[in-house]
Amino acid sequence: MDANPHANDPRAHINEEPRNDLFDLMNGFFGMFTLMAVIFFGMVIIKFIAG
Repeated sequence: MDANPHANDPRAHINEEPRNDLFDLMNGFFGMFTLMAVIFFGMVIIKFIAG
């Protein structure tokens, strides 16, 4: 029984897209920071309106 000569080597990483990991990290960080800042200032405004 010979191995399949047309089998893909899993180490080739053919299907992986090239990614910029630092850009993805910074994008996620600033996205979460912006979301939390909007929530924070929204709650401060609601507190001043209600109080």
